[in-house]
Amino acid sequence: MIELKNLTKRYGKFTAVNSISLEIPRGTLYGLLGPNGAGKTTTMRMIAGILRPTSGSVSVAGCDVVTQPMEAKQRLGFIPDRPFVYDKLTGAEFLRFVAGLYGQSGAEIDRRIDELLDLFELGPWKHELTESYSHGMRQKLIISSALVHRPEVIVVDEPMVGLDPKSARLLKDIFRHFVDRGGTVLMSTHTLEIAEVMCDRIGIVYGGQIAAAGTMAEIREQTSSGNASLEDVFLKLTGGLNARELSDVLGG
Repeated sequence: MIELKNLTKRYGKFTAVNSISLEIPRGTLYGLLGPNGAGKTTTMRMIAGILRPTSGSVSVAGCDVVTQPMEAKQRLGFIPDRPFVYDKLTGAEFLRFVAGLYGQSGAEIDRRIDELLDLFELGPWKHELTESYSHGMRQKLIISSALVHRPEVIVVDEPMVGLDPKSARLLKDIFRHFVDRGGTVLMSTHTLEIAEVMCDRIGIVYGGQIAAAGTMAEIREQTSSGNASLEDVFLKLTGGLNARELSDVLGG
C-alpha cells in the first residue's frame, strides 16, 4: 500500500534521507521512529507529495507520487505535526474546503462533516471561526480533514501532540478500526510506549537510513536485544547514553 524504493533526499551536500526501501502492506499500522534529524519528517513529506525526492520512488496505493501525483494524493490523508487551519473559516467551512480539493461536495459530504465533528466533539463549534479554537481543537480538526474524503492510506506525524487523553484514545481506536478494515497507517512518534503498543510493525530511522525494521520480535532478533523494551532497543541503535556515561556527564 506504501512502497519506497531507494528513496533519497539531498539538500546540497547534506543527505537527509539515504536510499530508504520500505514496503508497508494493506491493513498495517506502521510506526516510523527515530531521533530528531533522523529523516522521518522528510520521508513522510515525500510520501505525501510535499517534497520531491532527489532519487528513488514512492508509491501510494499503487500510484507513483511523482508521476501520478493527483491519483496518489486522492488516496492519501496527511496529518502534519503542526495543525494549520485558515483562521477566518469556521470548522465546517474548513472541512468543506478540504473536501472540495478532492472534488467532493454536496449533501453526502455535509453529512460526513457532521459525523467527523461530532466524533471529535467539535459539533458545538461547527459554525465558530477556527481562530477561536484551542491547539487541541485545531489538531482534531486537521485529523478530521485527513479523513473527510475516506482515504486508503493515512500518514501522520506526531498524532497525539496537543490531544487530551480521551481524544488520544479515540484516535488510537480510529487508527485500529481503519487498518482492521484494510487501510494503511504510517505514523511517526517520539512516544515509544505508544508505538510499542499500537504498531503492528516498526521501522527505526537513524542517519537517514533504516537501522532496523519489522515486528518487535524481529527487531529484537536483528539487534540481539533479548526481551528488551522498544525504548532500550531504540537507544541501542541511536546511541543513547548508558547508565555509566550518564553518571559521568552528571558528575555522579
